[in-house]
Amino acid sequence: MGVVDLFQRGLSLYPTRTCLVDGDASRTYAEVDLRIRTIAAALRSAGLPVDARVGLYSLNCMSAYEALISVHAAGLVYVPGNPRSHIDETSYFFELCGVSAVFYHSKYEQDVAELRRRLPELKLAICLDRVGGEGPWLEEWIAGIEPLKEAHRAGRNDLTAIYPTGGTTGRSKGVTFPGIVWDTMTANFFAMVPATKPINYLLVAPMTHAAGTWSLSLLAEGATVVIHDHFDAGKVLEAFEQHRITHTFLPPTAVYMLLAHPDIRRYDYSSLECFLYAAAPMSVEKLKQCLEIFGPVMVQCYGQTEAPMFATILTAADHAHALEHAPHRLASCGRRCLLTDLAIMDDSGNLLPPGERGEIVLRGDLVTPAYYRNDAATAEAQAFGWHHTGDIGVKDEDGFVYIVDRKKDMIITGGFNVFPTEIEQVVWAHPAVQDCAVVGAPDDKWGEAVTAVIEVKPGARLEPEELMAWCKERLGSIKTPKQVFIWDELPRTPVGKVSRKDVRAHFWQGRDRQI
Repeated sequence: MGVVDLFQRGLSLYPTRTCLVDGDASRTYAEVDLRIRTIAAALRSAGLPVDARVGLYSLNCMSAYEALISVHAAGLVYVPGNPRSHIDETSYFFELCGVSAVFYHSKYEQDVAELRRRLPELKLAICLDRVGGEGPWLEEWIAGIEPLKEAHRAGRNDLTAIYPTGGTTGRSKGVTFPGIVWDTMTANFFAMVPATKPINYLLVAPMTHAAGTWSLSLLAEGATVVIHDHFDAGKVLEAFEQHRITHTFLPPTAVYMLLAHPDIRRYDYSSLECFLYAAAPMSVEKLKQCLEIFGPVMVQCYGQTEAPMFATILTAADHAHALEHAPHRLASCGRRCLLTDLAIMDDSGNLLPPGERGEIVLRGDLVTPAYYRNDAATAEAQAFGWHHTGDIGVKDEDGFVYIVDRKKDMIITGGFNVFPTEIEQVVWAHPAVQDCAVVGAPDDKWGEAVTAVIEVKPGARLEPEELMAWCKERLGSIKTPKQVFIWDELPRTPVGKVSRKDVRAHFWQGRDRQI
């Protein structure tokens, strides 16, 4: 069970098929297999603890991808790091997990030097792309190493990885991934969205997060993974045609950048089969544009680090049916997947019937068994025998789930509860808006004033009064923003989501109370 099993299934079916493409370089499944068994053997012979935690601190590249799988093949515990996060956050998380070795890209040489200075347990740093200053170059490090005859295969309950939560409400917690999580995630996806042709996957969002996690599932079907080291809207559109991409994952913010690109209608997208979007709410109006431009290939999923990727899926067929017969359903994140239970719960632990709002709760083998070294957080998240997501949602009579908002993001204005996502959907629909965030700002009269902060599309103009009138016509006075601000750029999390937390903090700074 786990990552090695997923890779080995693809290897057994298609050993000569191209597994990885990075610029002009490529390797077959058989070639990648030899590489990961060799790197895994080097890890085992490096004097690391038996259950060593091995970090990855890199941009997307072929050698980083191989190193990721090799940690699993060595039977060690993989810990992703994100160079876009502040060094304090990475240092904290690596220390929490006890990381003793790290694979890194030379672009982050100084960061790794600082991590080694702060973390005495971090004894080994292997540079992925050149002879570096903080440790050996990967190619020299594995030279002469005899590959493992057989890669380690994780058991159902074996710890294989520790992933950080988003850290949007404080320090990241460590989410433990036993072997069964990988199998359940993969089964949930392919049960709902079976592949109908050989998969060519474009990996452009960070491989240490959802985009990379999903790609490991696709290896089981012999996917070719085309790697981009950063997001460039024009290059992504070009790659769809050049590599005959069938599958990709992007957060909504990146999708909006594609839609705003002047070359959006220049390329052939006929190869696309599954354009997955997730990680944040999607503008329904922009989703309709995607369906018109890319075709009936859009797929939405819902999950979180604690239940990775596929707790629910809104399939391409669901999108097509909604567009024709039930447009409101385009705002849904789909129905629960085959191997994961989902319910709506009130604060007393009662499961609610269709149509009633409450917290989305999950259970099953997709869900993490525990936060690493955090019994209190584990107990809180598992109250009443279900995993509590922190998301407010509602389920309709047909089982489609609608996420209303995060519990913590609710705005209380003049005694009314207002959910930002509903307002953001209306703001996004304005033709001049590129992206937005809606938060509650302090107000002597209302307690919190509904406040919209927007990015305007390149070349467009928009006055705050115009947007407020647009919203009032569609939302009524209570939910209409009392103030609108236009910023050159919205703050974003390390994985590219608009950071409501940082937008809200801008308005609440200097105040003792935050409500």
